[in-house]
Amino acid sequence: MSPDNENRPQSHHLTIPISEQAVRSLRVGDTVFLSGVMVTGRDAAHKYMIETFIEPSLQAEDDVQEGGAAPIPQAERPVYQALQEVLNEGVIYHCGPVVRRTKDGWAFVAAGPTTSIREEVYEPRVIEHFGLRGVIGKGGMGSDTLRACQEHGAVYFHAVGGAASLIADAVDEVLAVHKKDEFGVPEAFWVIRVVDFPVVVTMDTHGRSIHDEVEAASQAALRRLTVG
Repeated sequence: MSPDNENRPQSHHLTIPISEQAVRSLRVGDTVFLSGVMVTGRDAAHKYMIETFIEPSLQAEDDVQEGGAAPIPQAERPVYQALQEVLNEGVIYHCGPVVRRTKDGWAFVAAGPTTSIREEVYEPRVIEHFGLRGVIGKGGMGSDTLRACQEHGAVYFHAVGGAASLIADAVDEVLAVHKKDEFGVPEAFWVIRVVDFPVVVTMDTHGRSIHDEVEAASQAALRRLTVG
């Protein structure tokens, strides 16, 4: 492939779980169609993962050295194991779906993305702990998440806002739901199988973020306007 072609946005079809090599080949601007199993998670889910799994796991490293047991509560371990399976080399989707009951379980009616920056305080640790390869949402994330993407091999995928019903069509099956009763439908972990789920890479493993570039351009335009 010529250098010019390498710099042009490419189109990819990727199957989850995604290898680190495949993720590091992606560039900002690339279109990706994702197929496989992913999980949704918003504010309550991220806070729960940090407080129930990640911080206790860090504490456990000290406890184990001192002969103590891992402090993740016994009742939460089945959820932890289920999330480990889907998040390792997997994808989390910032989404509060609209769902309906079916005779076999659940179906997504609408599945539009929610604003991702609210998870900035959590996401870098989630990426590192679970070995995430992708985060889907809208609006992008901050410098800490971008750094985590570089260090651990992950990307941020932008899902098209305002296309909730269209995106829901890419959800082939709801496989499981965790913490629905505790968090409510929008905040629960919904484990879903998707087929050709359409996203665009807007933060990559090479340190580039479209969102940073838009912000810089906006600030430069504002300076020009204020200077006159």
